[in-house]
Amino acid sequence: MKTSHLASLLCSTILCFSFPTFADETSITIYSKASAGAIDPNLYRPIAGQAAYNGMNVPGYGVVRQIREVELPSKNSVVKFSDVAAYIDPTTVQFKSLTDPKGTKVGEQNYQFDLVSQQKLLEKYIDKKITVEKLAGDKPESVEGTLLSTQGGLTIKSNDGSIKTVNNYSSLSFPDLPNGLITKPTLVWSIFTGQTGKHKSEVSYQTQGITWWADYNLTYSDGKDANSGMIDFNSWVSIINQTGATFNDAKLKLMAGDVQRAEPNLYAGRATAMKANMAMEIAAPKAPSFAEKEFFEYHLYTLDSPVTLPDNSTKQLELIPAANNVPAEKIMVYNGTQSQYWDYSGVYIDRGYGIDNSNKKVEVFLKILNKKENGLGVPLPAGRIRVNQRDAADGSLEFIGESVIDHTARNEELLIKLGNAFDIVGERKQVTYTLDTTNKFADEEIEIKIRNQKKQAVKVKVVENLYRATGWKITNSSDEYTKENAHQINFMVDVAPEKEKIIKYKVHYTW
Repeated sequence: MKTSHLASLLCSTILCFSFPTFADETSITIYSKASAGAIDPNLYRPIAGQAAYNGMNVPGYGVVRQIREVELPSKNSVVKFSDVAAYIDPTTVQFKSLTDPKGTKVGEQNYQFDLVSQQKLLEKYIDKKITVEKLAGDKPESVEGTLLSTQGGLTIKSNDGSIKTVNNYSSLSFPDLPNGLITKPTLVWSIFTGQTGKHKSEVSYQTQGITWWADYNLTYSDGKDANSGMIDFNSWVSIINQTGATFNDAKLKLMAGDVQRAEPNLYAGRATAMKANMAMEIAAPKAPSFAEKEFFEYHLYTLDSPVTLPDNSTKQLELIPAANNVPAEKIMVYNGTQSQYWDYSGVYIDRGYGIDNSNKKVEVFLKILNKKENGLGVPLPAGRIRVNQRDAADGSLEFIGESVIDHTARNEELLIKLGNAFDIVGERKQVTYTLDTTNKFADEEIEIKIRNQKKQAVKVKVVENLYRATGWKITNSSDEYTKENAHQINFMVDVAPEKEKIIKYKVHYTW
């Protein structure tokens, strides 16, 4: 294996072993802290004129495990690993000999990240010889001498004793790389072993600068009535790698769940400069598939074939197999007081409380059961869920809404808010109100109107919040209702095409 001049300089003072550019075997488990559906586009798509995203701010982390063969020629050898992530957490690093785990120990561990740069080279070469190339008119000219200062340009003492200042130069030449500067972040171990020779070793560590999140793309088609339909369900996982390292042919795992982690104090800067351009990679149509399993109190998704995660890249892979013709229920919900934020602990006897500024919007939801018989039945990580519908006139897909789902276990329901109905309108008003502060009660009559301007009948769920006092009783109602909780009742009503449905009820509050 050929060694570069800089690498040979790094190995000039202590025993140093060269390794393949990439590990013999790499695996990485990625933990996401990204808020579902709230990924900053700048994270994976740099904007012209803006610096690339700082990997320390990427909302996630990874656990990297690498298997490499190392040579331990003596009972006390120094081993260097330079192909590690720039955002490594040095406190999490572990080295283990798989060949002789009992007889091989780490005596000392160091993480070196003083990376070479022009400014650092100049600082190291104060009072030492350098060569500066500059232009004299249109011809190059060399200035050789001792570097005295780097403030306000370069101050150089020439070989003849004269002092020169150089402000504009085209290149600098240094005779060698000073001790202490390296070209890559490097892990250094002092290894003690009773078995010299080749060892199969395992190195693991945590790194910032990597995350993943789920995106779900649904295509909706109308069903037999206004409250039913079918969906085609597709899901993708997006992975951002800004760790400063490329993971080639790595075994990939994704951990889904709320894993507790003590947050370290973030340090400024990073060991290597970010590249300005980031590659956007899309998985091939026949992408490898993830196998899901329970792991502790979380869920682990393991890709069934190796994948390469280049530094400064976004990769997308299919998360779960596509499911077609999944039954979906379209739910219309009217909550005339939803704009209010109630404090149910008190008593609110003002006549207009909760009546003013009544909401008129009827919300539209899709409800999907995450069951095997529907083609799903897989634990779904939190993520953004987008819904489209095909226009029969030209076959194009049109966006009809999106929402964010939390981690959803199998056999649970997905409730996706798409927006507000255009042709269904609600109205809520107070008909009567009687207050008796002496005997501490109030009687209130509420009227709700649902107008359906569609040419189809619709079913609407009407939500009523009983917010005036913790003690209440419905004394009269035009329609059947169900008690949702201690402060809410629901009406399920059918509204005929181009008709209006009126609900009236009376409630008796006590305190």
